[in-house]
Amino acid sequence: MGRNVIEVLENHSTLKVVAGVDRLSESTAPFPIFETIEACDVAVDCIIDFSHYSVVPSLIQYAMEHRTPIVICTTGLTDETEKHIIEASKVIPVFRSGNMSLGINLLIALAKKAATLLEDDFDIEIIEKHHNRKVDAPSGTAKMIAEGINDVIKSPKTLLYGRHGNETKRSTNEMTIHAVRGGTIVGEHDVLFAGIDEVITISHSAQSKKVFAKGAVNAALFLESQKPGLYDMNHIFSNI
Repeated sequence: MGRNVIEVLENHSTLKVVAGVDRLSESTAPFPIFETIEACDVAVDCIIDFSHYSVVPSLIQYAMEHRTPIVICTTGLTDETEKHIIEASKVIPVFRSGNMSLGINLLIALAKKAATLLEDDFDIEIIEKHHNRKVDAPSGTAKMIAEGINDVIKSPKTLLYGRHGNETKRSTNEMTIHAVRGGTIVGEHDVLFAGIDEVITISHSAQSKKVFAKGAVNAALFLESQKPGLYDMNHIFSNI
């Protein structure tokens, strides 16, 4: 993802990469790359984070100490880190999203609308597919979809993760997320509304990781004019 952000910004009219953080980098990039965020001594206007859940706390701490806006794109965060993000948003602008694609966030909006109309008569299932090196499951996006649906329906569903065994008859109050891992799948998400004699599927497929990099760059631009607070794609939608 770091390389994708660099490529997106190569010909950008107003933004440029001035530093990177990668403990394993052997890059010959025309900007300094540090092993840790604490070692970074370059002044920056915004941090874009595509890292690992274990690294995010140090990035948040650095952003708070330097009063630097931060775009957090990493998923699989612990409850403690989520609380840290909320605390940070009181002093700096923080953009947090489990998926930076404009298309996937539109899918979530459509799924929420569908859920309000179909809740009583349709079962809801979520299927997500990613490459075989993704470390967390289910995906942060699948969780966003499920949470978004539960936020708008009259009777929020109990979330289940996968299904196996001999006694797995579906109950009416559940919503299951299924995770597939294989090959080089960038990211695919399907929301199934299964009723009697009909199925409605809302789907999104990312063909390149650049869609996430572009979303992160747009988020960074958005934060430039924002006061401290916690922001997400809904705030960008409201400005379109």
